[in-house]
Amino acid sequence: MCGITGYIGYRQATPVLLEALKKLEYRGYDSAGIAVLHEDALLVRKMKGPLQVLEARLATETIAGSLGIGHTRWATHGEPSDINSHPHTDVSGRIAIVHNGIIENYAKIKAWLQARGGVFKSDTDTEVIAHLINYYYQQYQKDIPGTRDILLHAVQHALTRLAGSYALGVIACDFPDRLIAARKDSPLIVGLGEGEHFIASDVPALLAYTREVYFLEEREVAVLYRDHVDLFTEQGEKIIRAPSHVDWDLASAEKGGYAHFMLKEIHDQAKAFTDTLRPRLTLEAQGWDINFDEIKLDAGWAEAPRIVITACGTAWHAAMVGKYAFERFARIPVEVDIASEYRYRNPVFNPQDIFIVISQSGETADTLAAMRLAKKGGARILAITNAVGSTLSREADLVLYTWAGPEIAVASTKAFTTQLLCLYLLALKLGLLRGCLSDASPYLQALSEVADKVARILNQKELIQRFASRQFNKDKVFFIGRQFDYAVSLECALKLKEISYTHSEAFAAGELKHGPIALVDTNTLVVALATQRELFDKIVSNIREVTSRGAASLVITWEGESAFDAVADEVFTIPQIEDSLSPLLSIIPAQLFAYYCAVQRGNDPDKPRNLAKSVTVE
Repeated sequence: MCGITGYIGYRQATPVLLEALKKLEYRGYDSAGIAVLHEDALLVRKMKGPLQVLEARLATETIAGSLGIGHTRWATHGEPSDINSHPHTDVSGRIAIVHNGIIENYAKIKAWLQARGGVFKSDTDTEVIAHLINYYYQQYQKDIPGTRDILLHAVQHALTRLAGSYALGVIACDFPDRLIAARKDSPLIVGLGEGEHFIASDVPALLAYTREVYFLEEREVAVLYRDHVDLFTEQGEKIIRAPSHVDWDLASAEKGGYAHFMLKEIHDQAKAFTDTLRPRLTLEAQGWDINFDEIKLDAGWAEAPRIVITACGTAWHAAMVGKYAFERFARIPVEVDIASEYRYRNPVFNPQDIFIVISQSGETADTLAAMRLAKKGGARILAITNAVGSTLSREADLVLYTWAGPEIAVASTKAFTTQLLCLYLLALKLGLLRGCLSDASPYLQALSEVADKVARILNQKELIQRFASRQFNKDKVFFIGRQFDYAVSLECALKLKEISYTHSEAFAAGELKHGPIALVDTNTLVVALATQRELFDKIVSNIREVTSRGAASLVITWEGESAFDAVADEVFTIPQIEDSLSPLLSIIPAQLFAYYCAVQRGNDPDKPRNLAKSVTVE
């Protein structure tokens, strides 16, 4: 969840750290802090609250120094407070660390250190790391005094004691020429500059300074000097690896004139569809075809008995849409599981199954754990992610990137729709391989037109804005639908509750009378997704059921459709497309509705309370 940054070079570290932390705010946080080496002392400034609180404090003093680390904290151990904020130091105040992750055995280590004289200030799991490094540092000073690698040895020794996840930045007064970084199960990137180097939790924090990076692998350690960077294994063996080049430009991580990142990213979806689709769609003389150069789908795909998809949150909702698509186009059984459940339920593996994992960040802790469990059971792993170089992309057998570009707002929009697009392409390709589809051209033609249709929906956003201005204060909002509409309604409800804090739920429309209708009253809004033409009569009946009990109603359906005009309070129409592809379009007005409701309620839709973009802890 947290954001980490670090700098060593020729600039003043404080402004570099603050700017990087601003680029990491989307990850969610409740406090922020920095530690900068000034002469022979570590100056630590950390405060509960938004980054602006820390900035205001720093504006009143000068903290000079060209080596420093910074952090935005999302509380896991200990309540949000100045003391529990990062960075943390050892008892002497001469070693400082920042940490993203959870140390599962911290209580045992803390007791062990306290028995040896350790005195702790915070309630966090992180502080034990600083004390543990100091403990081994003192031991090495006695055993091998004068060596230039004492700090590295102490860090490496401490890492062997830690159970759990970590991305670490470490600096020390005695070693003003270096910054040490390490990772396990939490993302960390090293940025390479000229006479300066950086660490960060994510790419946007580095784009103002460099595009050459190392994506640290599991259990790797990096030592950053001003003129070079050394990489090591956990055992201390040196690693030689070429850096990766990042193509994202800085402007793509900025708001681009929109009031919020979320609104910008909703509008980005037309381009994101094009970027994701164009490399994979070819027009041949005989019609459209799907080109998956990055994942060679062998005969095992056509012969697989089952597909298993696991993910969390929004990605799980994409998986639910994918289930309907695979079963519709490829006639293959699909099991969809929430990753946090899958990893603990002793699942049954078949090595012939296709196992798909979905994560926008590629660092979702539960999804990674589920993937590793399946891999241990012999499954073949296909990952769908937006993050090149992420842990998921490195550990999966095959990777399908969504090419959505940076998504800064916590509530996912373009990542979700590009995940849907990838799942549709896979389902259609598998349908062809299995002989269940003789020709996918009509569907591929329809997909090639989605970007233009998204733009048409966005041109009508004022209609949704006006509706939201009348309905944003409803106590309850229910989303209903059938088949594909039910699957996407799950995401509609999540978007609304995430950013507007409205109680919202999604139901298969046929389940209304099996309980949920007891909650319907005059303070209820029911949003019906109605794009499955053969079930329109059923949805009309559902709308009558709720409006007769005083609920307000909105129907999202096709242009030119009049079936709901007489029964719904409002009808919002979307461009026509084949029914099974409707989630690519029907989600757009729901995203807009959630956004405008959040704004009407005075919420910041980019930074919803208690949430984070990349959920790297359980």
